[in-house]
Amino acid sequence: MRTPKLIIGLLVLVALTTLTAPSAAVPTPEHRGAARGKVFRGWAFDTCTTPPLRTMSAWRKSNFRGVAVYFGGRGRFCKKQPHLSASWLRQVDRMGWSVLPVYVGSQSPCVLVPHKKKVRIGRDAWGQGRKEGLDAVRRAKAYGMKRGSALYLDIENYSMAKWQCRKPTLTFVRGWNRAVRGQGYVPGFYSSLSSGIWHMERARKAGYGDLPGALWYARWNGKPRAHPIPGVSPQAWRGASIHQYRGPKKEKYGGHAMEVDRNLVNAPVAVLR
Repeated sequence: MRTPKLIIGLLVLVALTTLTAPSAAVPTPEHRGAARGKVFRGWAFDTCTTPPLRTMSAWRKSNFRGVAVYFGGRGRFCKKQPHLSASWLRQVDRMGWSVLPVYVGSQSPCVLVPHKKKVRIGRDAWGQGRKEGLDAVRRAKAYGMKRGSALYLDIENYSMAKWQCRKPTLTFVRGWNRAVRGQGYVPGFYSSLSSGIWHMERARKAGYGDLPGALWYARWNGKPRAHPIPGVSPQAWRGASIHQYRGPKKEKYGGHAMEVDRNLVNAPVAVLR
């Protein structure tokens, strides 16, 4: 989730207006984050590699009570996760932590992060999305995450200028959501405010189905606000939104230091018990 600071430019505004939509579209329960599992409200951090248990114990001295874990996906930057296991998840759950599972799958054809360009969405966006959604569920189950858990698809910042980019990206996300939701999990979605989040809101207004049940938006303005999301209807994704409000910074608690992003959460998380 290493997303640069977001500048909402004129080019993005022009691009978004090309996605036509009926103005009276009403958000369905899936767009309001109708989670059947656990909802966490509070502060959370994310860092590339899952921390060891001793660090998680030491960080109980912080104001954080939520932690993101990168549990799968071919676009995951830190592929080696030596500490992440079903046992690790059970133990941090007992410590009182809430877990936000993040799946970094294929990326938009117009992804702006250079090292993500090698994992772009292919020709069969829907099929690829469904396949990766089922993979996310399989991995979640292996880690002991139960039905009702939220699984967050990480789609990094991408250009909204071309329909040839927007269409397969939305199709992939919808396919992923369909697969995840069909297995009894809550499909969440992480992206930058100026690309993926605005894209989902425009799709909601246009009446698309198979949209995320929760939104996690990156806007590094240092002013935490989970809801309402800027540019998104206050009635949509109520009780199912997260703001990543600050990028990587080194913090230390209980003698253990980590470089983390900060998040304010009011959204579904993993169900481990």
